[in-house]
Amino acid sequence: MKKFKTGLVLSGGGARGFAHLGIIKALNEKGIFPDIISGTSAGAIAGSLIADGYTPEEIFVRQTRKPFFSYTKFNFFKKGLLNYKNLRKVLSEAYSVKKIEDLKIPFYACVTNLNTGKAEYLNTGNLVDVVTASASVPFLLKPVEINGITYTDGGLIDNLPVKPLLGKCEKIICVNLIYLQHIKEFKSFKQLTARMFDVSTYHNRKTYISECDILIEPPELYKQPYFSNKKARETFNIGYEYVLKSDFF
Repeated sequence: MKKFKTGLVLSGGGARGFAHLGIIKALNEKGIFPDIISGTSAGAIAGSLIADGYTPEEIFVRQTRKPFFSYTKFNFFKKGLLNYKNLRKVLSEAYSVKKIEDLKIPFYACVTNLNTGKAEYLNTGNLVDVVTASASVPFLLKPVEINGITYTDGGLIDNLPVKPLLGKCEKIICVNLIYLQHIKEFKSFKQLTARMFDVSTYHNRKTYISECDILIEPPELYKQPYFSNKKARETFNIGYEYVLKSDFF
């Protein structure tokens, strides 16, 4: 018998991560609660807070108190355009525990080990350090050093971290926030940057996608901003309504 009934995998996707919260709220309303969670980048933030006992609405309120970029500070191009000082502060104030292994629900954060060039799936260690590393978007955010190893966004290699849950769950539900649609023109630097992340992370999700028992990919998310939480509630509702209307369950 598998150790866990339901595993939940949450992809990266910047501010589209608010859709994770809507999706989880809808799953809960359908009587589905994860017994173990794996996430990367935005999925690591949402997943770790769920694992700590927060409800989706409680997380939404916390994460929309300030504009998206207020969680970072300009870093004068020292290993990254921005640093993660404010993000660390927000996470430190939110978590009720300091170590990943002390969370209420078992949790894995996918990170990219820049020293080896490989993905790692961490379920022990300092919670703030690991989640910040998982969410450190390449080039924009300074990488995080943990025990002499340099880590960055797990989505760089594995944006749908199913791997650590394989063989452990009766059913694995995967949520992918990156859905590609044809774009005729790019009107801003932010839009162009977001598209580059989308293209790279969309294709690296393929490795274990066949291992997902249920794959949730709301197509309307491609219209939502990557680096702004101005449409956070709309993004949340897209995920929520998509699951409510689905026949997955």
